[in-house]
Amino acid sequence: MKATRPVLVVRRLSRSKWMELPRKVAVGSGVIGEIGEICTDLKLKGRALIVTGPNTLETAGREASSLLEESGFEPQLLIASASKLEEVDRAEDAAKEINAGFIIGIGGGRSIDIAKLASIRVDLPFLSIPTAASHDGICSAQASLTVNGETTSVPAQAPLAIVADTRIISQAPARLLSAGCGDIISNYTALLDWQLAHRLRNEEYSEYAAALSGMTARLIVELAPTIRPGLEESARTVVKALISSGVAMSIAGSSRPASGSEHKFAHAVNRIVPGRALHGELCGLGTIVMMYLHGGDWETIREALIEVGAPVTASGLGLDEETVIDALTSAHNIRPERYTILDSGLTRKAAATAAEATNII
Repeated sequence: MKATRPVLVVRRLSRSKWMELPRKVAVGSGVIGEIGEICTDLKLKGRALIVTGPNTLETAGREASSLLEESGFEPQLLIASASKLEEVDRAEDAAKEINAGFIIGIGGGRSIDIAKLASIRVDLPFLSIPTAASHDGICSAQASLTVNGETTSVPAQAPLAIVADTRIISQAPARLLSAGCGDIISNYTALLDWQLAHRLRNEEYSEYAAALSGMTARLIVELAPTIRPGLEESARTVVKALISSGVAMSIAGSSRPASGSEHKFAHAVNRIVPGRALHGELCGLGTIVMMYLHGGDWETIREALIEVGAPVTASGLGLDEETVIDALTSAHNIRPERYTILDSGLTRKAAATAAEATNII
């Protein structure tokens, strides 16, 4: 019988937490051309395992592979087809087989998450090359993975370097950019939930992480009228915000600064109707309702999401009213150890009232 492999390896410290931050962050037009120089400057050794997807292989994977080959890193490509544990196993096996010195994830999320999980298993540095600004996983020490048919967030490691080429990212589908904005804007309610847990459950709270996360969300809301797909400046704005959000999580030592009740709602929807909408889209929709429940300015959140082209109704995401109500009333069962405003449990009547009041149904 084949031995069961762990999803991740947890690094334990006796007296303190590690704060993992990228050593190098390159953001700009054409910066993928600097990947060889960056790896050399980081004093990386050995072969490079590149984890990418079928589409992102053509978008950036082959180019990065050629550049690394020119720099003497003998890259090996691995094409990942799904965010599943089996793909992490494949990446781990490939890294061992070629005696890799480091692992690079190239993609919009799936390949990056697989690469970061595989890298922590084999204790190798991990580099992130996003091809879309769709969520803050491009920088964070968290990864999303399908385990037993359910999307699960697991601890991983932050990238040693991030190479975000705005020329490539700006050409990604418009929906991905608006989803990234939704993920950042959701920091608003994540912080309110964190503050609530701090007051009611004495949960550890980081003022520094919260300040960075809140500033990042405010920036996107304020700049929402200027964010447009196809523009490199918009890609630069959103990807820098996503990186800042990831750094806030690294400072906090958890995803608390960027994940609260709105993320529970997003995961609950995915349990009910898997793959119906993008993660950031669901988080944005959830943020509208959670801000209403917190008694905050949900109208401004809604307007900012409209400005960036993100859906603000259930029907806009192909969801029916029943799915939304079911998700709102069951979301408190997601990560029960993480206290949020949902954790007293919404009745179906209260959920319907909130959804109707915010016009999401």
